[in-house]
This record gives sequence, structure tokens and C-alpha cells, in this order.
Amino acid sequence: MNDAPDSLIPYDEIVQEALRAVVGRVLGEVERGGCLPGEHHFYITFKTAAAGVSIPRHLSERFPDEMTIVIQNRYWDLKVGKDQFEVGLSFNQMPAHLVIPFAAVTAFVDPSVNFALQFQSHEDADEDHTLHVPAENDTPTGESPGEAAEDGSNVVSVDFTRKK
Repeated sequence: MNDAPDSLIPYDEIVQEALRAVVGRVLGEVERGGCLPGEHHFYITFKTAAAGVSIPRHLSERFPDEMTIVIQNRYWDLKVGKDQFEVGLSFNQMPAHLVIPFAAVTAFVDPSVNFALQFQSHEDADEDHTLHVPAENDTPTGESPGEAAEDGSNVVSVDFTRKK
């Protein structure tokens, strides 16, 4: 039985905001450097219907809830702001411009070093999640986003629930 009092400090929101800042800092380093260092590459999963997300209509129709993009060899115009990032990617040889607020990101994975961050939004805390199909933007390696961090090492999962 858990008799801990409800916190008046929103620790869950503070921690999630700080961890999402990690995503922004990493992408900002890539933007400043002009390319991905070494073998680093990223799988970024985000809520496609979240406020501020801007993706082509055919992608939002195909992925009405969530999609995973790959930032590896075929990306361009990476721009990182305080609250969002923009990137150009190719899907089935068709270029697309995406704008993704960090608040919409639900997972960030760098499989080259077995690092992953997972987030859960407050709206999703009570929902039952099923696996979504990765976006499969054009990538030459044939890696699947689902293959990253199989053993769970270096995975930080943020899953706070509130008493109501």
C-alpha cells in the first residue's frame, strides 16, 4: 500500500522536459557539426497529431498516431530550435520537410552506442499502446528501428503516472 502524499511539485514534467532537452542538444551538435559523427544515427519516434507537428499529408494519413524517422545518411536542412527541430527526409524517393516539437517526441534511439530515451505524455498515461509501424524513410543500412537497444542497456524510460 502506497501512502506517499501527492507531490505539489511536478517532478514528472520537470524530468521529461530535461530529458527532451538531451534530444535537442544532441541534434544541435549535429546541426553545428554539419553531419553525424562516426557511426551515430538516430531513430526518433513522435506523435504525428501533436500540437506543432508539421508533416506531409500522405505521411499523417499513413501514420495517424505515431511514426519513427531515421536520421542517418539521407537527411538535409536540419534546423534545431529551442522547442522543435526541422529536417528534410526522403520517403520512397519523395522529399519531405518535417517540423517536430520536442514535446511530441516519444522515443530517441542511437543504436550505434545502444542509447535510448523513452517518454510518455500525460495524455497517454492511461492509454493502452500497441506497436506502430516505423515510417521507413529511405535509409541504406536496412536496420529496423525496432532492433535498437534490445538488451535494455543504456535505456532511460520516463513513465510517471499521477494519482487522480
